[in-house]
Amino acid sequence: MKNLPVDSNYLSDMLMRLLHIPSPTGYTDSIVHFACSQLDRLHIPYELTRRGAIRATLKGKRASPDRAIVAHLDTLGAMVKTLKDNGRLEVIPIGHWNARFAEGARVTVETDSGAYRGTILPLKASGHTFHREIDTQPSAWDNLEVRIDTHCASRDDLMRHGFHVGDYVAIDPNPEMLDNGYINSRHLDDKAGVAVVFAAAKAIVESDITLPVDCHLLFTVSEEVGSGASAVLHQDVAEMVTVDNGTTAPGQNSSEFGATIAMADSSGPYDYHLTHRLLNLCKEFGIPHQRDVFKYYHSDSAAATAAGNDLRTALICFGIDGSHGWERIHISALLALSELLTYYVQSRPLYMRDRFELGPLPGFPTQPS
Repeated sequence: MKNLPVDSNYLSDMLMRLLHIPSPTGYTDSIVHFACSQLDRLHIPYELTRRGAIRATLKGKRASPDRAIVAHLDTLGAMVKTLKDNGRLEVIPIGHWNARFAEGARVTVETDSGAYRGTILPLKASGHTFHREIDTQPSAWDNLEVRIDTHCASRDDLMRHGFHVGDYVAIDPNPEMLDNGYINSRHLDDKAGVAVVFAAAKAIVESDITLPVDCHLLFTVSEEVGSGASAVLHQDVAEMVTVDNGTTAPGQNSSEFGATIAMADSSGPYDYHLTHRLLNLCKEFGIPHQRDVFKYYHSDSAAATAAGNDLRTALICFGIDGSHGWERIHISALLALSELLTYYVQSRPLYMRDRFELGPLPGFPTQPS
């Protein structure tokens, strides 16, 4: 296998461009168009599902048993629940995130007639008015409202400006890249993963190598609400590697440095053989890595298997501090993951028997006893 240089400047630039495109689940058309334009620049063919999930293809010597790499384009966000009599908006979350991380967020409300800027605030937001009541009010979504940056003092004002129940609310990412490699931003889950996949794809395309088997690059648009990669797979995909975040919280083994290989999450264990292929590639090529298990976690791989797809799945992660809140990562993890993917796609398929959905016992693997 060849060492394929990963362009760190391309990876960083791609991440910043992705972060600046709002894409809460259900409002992802713009980022789908952007991702497709970048595939065009790399001359990678692709096709889209009805809702906009992307299936691109890096051709190999064989069409089957093919493999897939998946990351998701959608992010957390919010939606207007109620037009309030005080001229503000009650919202509910899109995806699972705590209200305490929404307080103070700058947002864009996408109405049928245009976009408006605003801020998510607790109901009691003035210290000069409420004094210690600010400290005792609960952190909850029904205790928040969006203050719109246009004159709205009543429900009628909101209606006159074109606001409706069901308007999407995109949360500002506020990205910051530091010279020491740290990256702070909302929505690093999973736009950092998307940038990793694009950086690996660029390295593969520019190397002009021939892959042993077709590899599909999948970009999903509904992972944050659970469906993810449930409907974008070719039926003969035998192996799928998900690229997403791993949590660097107390009690976890993930790190902001190197690649984190997930062994299991709340949906159960990942495939033993595919996971160990990735671990062995890390060992063989000196990629810093660690293993982890996640108790409260759901990925594109889980969505694919829950939908009835019979395939081997694995999850590789960039360590993220403050997941679904004030997120931070390090560029070294993204580079490690991109490097790992370039070796993975050059490796032989796990088992040629896997090209058949059903087959005899010969060729079926065994685990150490």
